[in-house]
Amino acid sequence: MINFALKYEIDAETCLLGTGIKPTDLVMADGLITRAQEMRLIENMMLALPDVPALGFKLGLQYNVATFGLWGFALRTSRTLKEACDMALRYLPLSTAYCHIDAFVDGDYFGLRFNAEDIPRHLRQFLLERDMATALNLLKELSLDGCHVAEIEWAGVLPSYQPYIEQVSGVSLSSHRSRHAILIHQEHLERPLPTYDAQLVQMLDHQCRQQLQRRQFGGCAERVRRQILGPLGFIASLDEVANALALSPRSLRRKLDLESTSFRHIVEEERCQLAQQLLRHSVMKIDELALHLGYTDTASFNRAFRRWMNCSPSEYRKQ
Repeated sequence: MINFALKYEIDAETCLLGTGIKPTDLVMADGLITRAQEMRLIENMMLALPDVPALGFKLGLQYNVATFGLWGFALRTSRTLKEACDMALRYLPLSTAYCHIDAFVDGDYFGLRFNAEDIPRHLRQFLLERDMATALNLLKELSLDGCHVAEIEWAGVLPSYQPYIEQVSGVSLSSHRSRHAILIHQEHLERPLPTYDAQLVQMLDHQCRQQLQRRQFGGCAERVRRQILGPLGFIASLDEVANALALSPRSLRRKLDLESTSFRHIVEEERCQLAQQLLRHSVMKIDELALHLGYTDTASFNRAFRRWMNCSPSEYRKQ
């Protein structure tokens, strides 16, 4: 993403602002960038490039099988495109996808459906486009261009840059459908992939399973962040978040304590970050901003902000 931004003369410092990511972190082979950090980087990129159409789709076209390490290698060695899709969905958290993606069959077509409802609203369009463009690239690469996508279905009104997407993808878009989806003729699914390696398939499946388990262990704080930044919002209580994560409140507290954090700390951290972004880059009134962040009154927000930044929201905006 940083290399992509550099093409538009946006430097790495701008991209990394407020993410907590150091430049040295980006070259560590065993490093893990969290979703919260990536979301912040995406926010920075969107704010720096507000006039670039199809920004998410253009970024997605930069991703290929090699981008994804073990997950991508597992797809490359699958026997058929259908088995590669099954592998991809089974270990989807090892990819960069934010959408919930599932497979379906509709007549003569096999489809991949992209549901972006759980993504924070201000990032939803960008990440939907990125995920769909990435999927198109992977389908094309895995089949060595032997798989022809029949259609891209678009829920609602098509974006103004529809001609660009159709030109670079070579696929027509249809609007006002019930889903965002990529459709493929079923006849392409069972064609053997040229990079199939029977000896590697089982080993890579096992390694993907192990890596998925490692990432899910101790990742409770990130799951809490996704809930308060997504479907539940900042007004959610610890009990509501615990219920969404299929945990008891006591278990959630214990897991967060093991990660040296707390529910209150996570909510405060995300409120602080979003408040700074909105004060710097929007004209939203302070009382509206307070409600957006889940405060019942402006005075409570003012007190919290002064505790974080040693100044009032108005003073911060002027600075």
